[in-house]
Amino acid sequence: MRILIVEDDKDLNRQLNDALTQAGYVVDRTYDGEEGHFLGDTEPYDAVVLDLGLPKLDGLSVLEKWRRDGRAMPVLILTARDRWSDKVAGIDAGADDYVAKPFHMEEVLARVRALVRRAAGHASNEIECGDLRLDLRAGRVTVAGLQVKLTSHEYRLLAYLMHHRGKVISRTELVEHLYDQDFDRDSNTVEVFVGRLRKKLGGDYIETVRGLGYRIGEPT
Repeated sequence: MRILIVEDDKDLNRQLNDALTQAGYVVDRTYDGEEGHFLGDTEPYDAVVLDLGLPKLDGLSVLEKWRRDGRAMPVLILTARDRWSDKVAGIDAGADDYVAKPFHMEEVLARVRALVRRAAGHASNEIECGDLRLDLRAGRVTVAGLQVKLTSHEYRLLAYLMHHRGKVISRTELVEHLYDQDFDRDSNTVEVFVGRLRKKLGGDYIETVRGLGYRIGEPT
């Protein structure tokens, strides 16, 4: 899952980046509204963490532009403003949730998890596919109750497929959501990670749909 952070406070930006990366997300980040708008308008993010008080272009304007252009990714706004009217303005502009500064990082992580899973149609932090279970809060994968140890790339690939359980996901889409904008993307690496996952998970959870991509489902 790929997240965009748009926050001008460099220390907070770094802290958000570190926390989200450790939680298993791929993170792009920027410090001003103009670049933030450009990235959100051109890259396929699973969620955005957006500060309202940004230089060059304020967060509310960024959000309004995205929504006018049909960009529907979930957006969590960060605001240092205490007035309820500012929070209402953010929600009315198209935000899905908000956090007021100062905040606990765990709250941001919980809200991002909720936004991503709801956008994919999941109500719970646990996504199941037969005996395969993904615990989003713990970042834990089990098969028939036994924990499966995965690398960060393997976990990200599995998490994306699990969020979109039953749907065919192309290699291109997987690459766009597994790597940040500066990564030298190669769709062939997806095949390598799929092969590793199949060995670790056992069964036939991941199906290759010839010419289209991959789909995760219960083994037959």
